[in-house]
Amino acid sequence: MLEENSDTEHEVGGKPDFSPVSWREYFDQMEDVNVGPADSRDVFRIYKAGNEGPLLVLLHGGGHSALSWAVFTRAIASRVTCRILAMDLRGHGATLVHQLDNFSTQSMSSDVASVIQACYGETPPPIVLIGHGVGGAIAVYTASNMLLPTTVGLVAIDVVEGSAMDALHSIQNFLKGRPKSFKSMEHAIEWSVKSGQIRNLESAKVSMVGQIKRCEVEKADSLEQASPVTDVVVERNEEPNDQTYANDEENAASEVNQSVYKWRIDLSKSEKYWEGWFRGTSNLFLACNLPKLLLLSGIGRLDRDLSIGQMQGKFMMQVLPPCGHAVQEDTPEKVADAVASFLFRHKFAEVRGENKCSNSLSR
Repeated sequence: MLEENSDTEHEVGGKPDFSPVSWREYFDQMEDVNVGPADSRDVFRIYKAGNEGPLLVLLHGGGHSALSWAVFTRAIASRVTCRILAMDLRGHGATLVHQLDNFSTQSMSSDVASVIQACYGETPPPIVLIGHGVGGAIAVYTASNMLLPTTVGLVAIDVVEGSAMDALHSIQNFLKGRPKSFKSMEHAIEWSVKSGQIRNLESAKVSMVGQIKRCEVEKADSLEQASPVTDVVVERNEEPNDQTYANDEENAASEVNQSVYKWRIDLSKSEKYWEGWFRGTSNLFLACNLPKLLLLSGIGRLDRDLSIGQMQGKFMMQVLPPCGHAVQEDTPEKVADAVASFLFRHKFAEVRGENKCSNSLSR
C-alpha cells in the first residue's frame, strides 16, 4: 500500500511549503446541517465523500475538527467502497451551538445522532462509528446507548480510559504551553509540524484550518499576541528565520489593525467534562455488542480491562508504527489499511479496484 507522502512533496524552492490546502482536495462536499427547533437551532459543519456502501461516521479529537480526517478520507476511499461523513463536534471547527459550555457525553453523542437523522432520516445506511480521542469516547457512548440503530461496527483510535485518566492532569499544562495566537495560517501549520502536534505535513496543511480562525485585533495587541509564535516554531534545535519574523513585525507595526489567528475553541474551559468523557469507556467499549476495532499508537496504552478483553478476543486490535496521538493524521495510510481490513473481515464493505490490504489484525 502507499505510504505517507514525504515532506519533499510539500516543498517550494527546497523549503517546506506550509501554505494551507482546501477541504475540496479530500471531500466531495461541505454542508451546514441545522438541528433542533427553529428558535434555537444548532448548526453543525459536516464534510462528505462517496455515495454508496456503508457510512463511516468520523468523530475527531478534542481541539481538532472534521478536517483532521481529510487525508484518511482519501486513503480509505481508495481502498473500499464507502460513504464518509466527518462532522465538527460542538464548540469545534465551524459548528455553532447555543449551549457553548455544554460538552457532556450525553449532549455530544446526541448531536451525532441528530446530525445523522437530519442527513439520512430514520433509516440511514449501515453505520460504522470511527472516533479518535474524545471523538472515540463519543463514538463508544453513541454505540452503547444505541442512538443510531443501524450501527454495525465501532472503531476507537487511541482512546483508552486508563491512560486518558492518567493524562488529564497534564492537559492544562499543555494548553498553557502552546501559542495563544499565530501571525498567519502558515505559521500555525509550521508550528503544528515542528512541535509534533501533527507529524504529517500534508495533514497539517488541511487540518489546522479547522483548528484556528482569523481575528482582527488592535496593533499593540496583535504584536503581543503573535510574539510567542517565534519562540515555539523554532524549537527542536532548528535555526530561527529572524528576518521572516522581523518583517512580520515591521508590517504589523505599519497597520492600525492586524489579523492574527487564534484557536477556535478554548479547551481549558471544558475541564469539568474531561473526566466524564473517559470514565467507564473501557467497559462500555467491551460491552458494545458490535464488531469492534481498537487502534493504538503504543501497546503501553492498554489498561487492565482492555488487556483482559483483548486476550479474551472481545475486539480486534492493532498497534500502529511510532506516531503521535493524532494517529489518523500522522499515519493515515496505516489507519486506512487497518480500517479497510476490519470492514472486509466483517463484510461491511467491498474492495475498490485491485486494492488488497496486507495488514493483519491481532485478536
